[in-house]
Amino acid sequence: MSQQIKRLERDVGSELFHRSTRRVRLTAAGELLLPRARSILAEVDRAEVALRRLQAGLAGRVSIGFVGTATYDLLPRVARLVRAHLPGVELELHGEQLSPSLAEGLITRRIDIAVTRDPAPDPQLTVRHLRSEPLVAALPADHPQAASELVALASLRNSTFVTHPSGHRSVMYDAVMHACRQAGFLPAEVVEVRETATLVTFVAAGIGVALVPEPVRSLTVDGVAFRGLADVTASTELVLATRADEVSPAVAQVLEAIAASTSSSRAG
Repeated sequence: MSQQIKRLERDVGSELFHRSTRRVRLTAAGELLLPRARSILAEVDRAEVALRRLQAGLAGRVSIGFVGTATYDLLPRVARLVRAHLPGVELELHGEQLSPSLAEGLITRRIDIAVTRDPAPDPQLTVRHLRSEPLVAALPADHPQAASELVALASLRNSTFVTHPSGHRSVMYDAVMHACRQAGFLPAEVVEVRETATLVTFVAAGIGVALVPEPVRSLTVDGVAFRGLADVTASTELVLATRADEVSPAVAQVLEAIAASTSSSRAG
């Protein structure tokens, strides 16, 4: 300790202690340095605590992107869960995204986690299954089929379909077309929109009908009736995607929170 003090005195160019055979007391320079030294030590302690929290995944910043359906039920549940159990983690949330743009966002490091439709295999991504979502029909409330509990998809063959974008810009477009092929037709007229909320609003306005994942029922829009399909079984997969080389402890903690949130929603 005495050697360290002497080195410090050499560094600052001043004696910090008056030394005698009976006592040691601070010099004026020592008195000046003492509160600053205490502050420095306290700051070092705080930094060590902050680093330990960061290494444990209890602090940091995590950016998450959600596809449309997950925006309405999973996004708020994940936000509440992280605030309750990981208050030191700052979330950056991006809702109403399309699956291909979410995959691109992961690869370009614009986001850290994607709650998305099952993307094409990519060695740069790690994918974890969250849930299967049955497709249901979204009909204008005054549609003739809206009075039935179930609707035959084939009976909608002459309807205009409101869908997410085509041309590999949305996984949902292909899922809807696949279901229609199962029912023996392809829509003669399609209206494309980007956001799920806009899609449901178009249905409420009577512009057309739609096939949407079952969680879209949580969007309570007047003028829309959601009905199960009687003649085909169609679903789409919701997955959790991250970069394959992801090492952030905070990302790992949030991933587990999302998985737990999805499990609890299934149990409920």
